[in-house]
Amino acid sequence: MYLSKFTDYSFRILIYLGNHPNELFTVDELSSILNLSTHHIKKIVYKLAKNEYILSSKGRNGGIKLVMNPKDINLGQLLEITEDNLNIVECFSTENNTCKLNSCCKLKPIINDALDLFKNKLSEYTLEDIL
Repeated sequence: MYLSKFTDYSFRILIYLGNHPNELFTVDELSSILNLSTHHIKKIVYKLAKNEYILSSKGRNGGIKLVMNPKDINLGQLLEITEDNLNIVECFSTENNTCKLNSCCKLKPIINDALDLFKNKLSEYTLEDIL
């Protein structure tokens, strides 16, 4: 199982901002520091700002900074916000499932339970725990 780059980079950005709570960063600065594309960072910043994790302001004195307290940023909730598709096997998708074993498959519920355990484990931690 792989997390999307969007989720991975979201975690990286929040960790970096959490470790520098009183500083403002531009997209270009974050791109250089974290060695990530500015295109990815712009999309992530938009999503994180929309969900009020960060503040993103434009202009001469603008920049990006963490505004939510790290202890209030739940990693499991962040995963749910940033990961568009947790269909880790084809049969989890109602639109793309072509598996003929769906009605008698005993593997699907096991994988689903494992995914739930993964999400629940992440939900036990906050950004503060990993800073």
